[in-house]
Amino acid sequence: MRVLIAGGGTGGHLFPGIALAEEVTTRDVRNEVVFVGTDRGLEARVVPAAGYPLEVIHVSGLKGMGAVRLLKALVALPSAFLESVQLLRKWRPDVVVGVGGYASGPVVLAAWLLRIPTAVQEQNALPGMTNKLLGHVVKRVFTSFDAARAYFPEEKVHLTGNPIRRKLLDNYLRSRVAHDRFTVLVFGGSLGAKGINQRMLEALEHLEDIKDQLHFVHQTGKADVAVVREGYRARGFDADVVEFIDDMSQAYARAELVICRAGATTLAELTVCKKASILIPFPRAADNHQEINARALVDAGAALMFREEELTGKALAEQIRALKDHPERLRHMEKKAGLLGRPEAAKELADECMALMTEKYGPSGRSRQEAEGKR
Repeated sequence: MRVLIAGGGTGGHLFPGIALAEEVTTRDVRNEVVFVGTDRGLEARVVPAAGYPLEVIHVSGLKGMGAVRLLKALVALPSAFLESVQLLRKWRPDVVVGVGGYASGPVVLAAWLLRIPTAVQEQNALPGMTNKLLGHVVKRVFTSFDAARAYFPEEKVHLTGNPIRRKLLDNYLRSRVAHDRFTVLVFGGSLGAKGINQRMLEALEHLEDIKDQLHFVHQTGKADVAVVREGYRARGFDADVVEFIDDMSQAYARAELVICRAGATTLAELTVCKKASILIPFPRAADNHQEINARALVDAGAALMFREEELTGKALAEQIRALKDHPERLRHMEKKAGLLGRPEAAKELADECMALMTEKYGPSGRSRQEAEGKR
């Protein structure tokens, strides 16, 4: 089976695609996965590092832009569509899956017009514009939250949960890594989050009396790494401050508490890794979807949530202190998070991809001779 995965831009879109790719390629040595994205997104670095081929098309987003950039993006769409058709004819995939991001729309639409089996994977409780539109033409819609079901044709929806990378699945069964201090993992997504970085530095002033009991692992993003590192150092806190965390599995395993955004992939990781969290939704997320995502965990008792514009450093420090001082509350949140985890999500998506291929081409898919002969 050859699967083409389209989209990316951020970790929230890309990492579910990586998880699906891992599941597909480990099932059979003959299975192949190729990604299509842009040269500006996270995929340009992560996909080749993961060992998968990456094709690039030239496309930009349409939402939340000024008039000039919107016009340029619209003018570029026909070219992106033609690039997509050429790539589909080159790779001749058995199934195309859109995971969101700029590249997803033109590639999935082109695949549908070429009569290639298609699907989209929607990470959020409130779907984005592209997936809402594509949901009417694709064969399958994989959702992570049941609330997303209302936005798609009922017969196409499969509630699978959000796939997470294979290495993170280790956290579902293993115990927390032993350590001497209460460890707090802080991050704002793959690109960092200035708002979270600032609140965390403000919180340190109110935690100085217990700083010898705390350890922080803080992913800042490129822009703030030097400032944040100096902020911890100046106040004498023990902290590992980095631009980007490559081994999130180890970072989760060490953490007692996670402070982060509420992107759907992050929430999927928190639930499978069974972590208590303080969620600070990105305030400018499209249609405020991160806050909607976060409420699913808050309502289940697995997390706390604060809007960034309302949160102060003092309030954040109070919550860190309260959870550290009441481990029974922390364990309760961890248990509730674990009950929401869906470690089988990638397997379910791969099963459905196989079913799509079988419906169209039979159990063997396109013959290898045909595929190779027309590339």
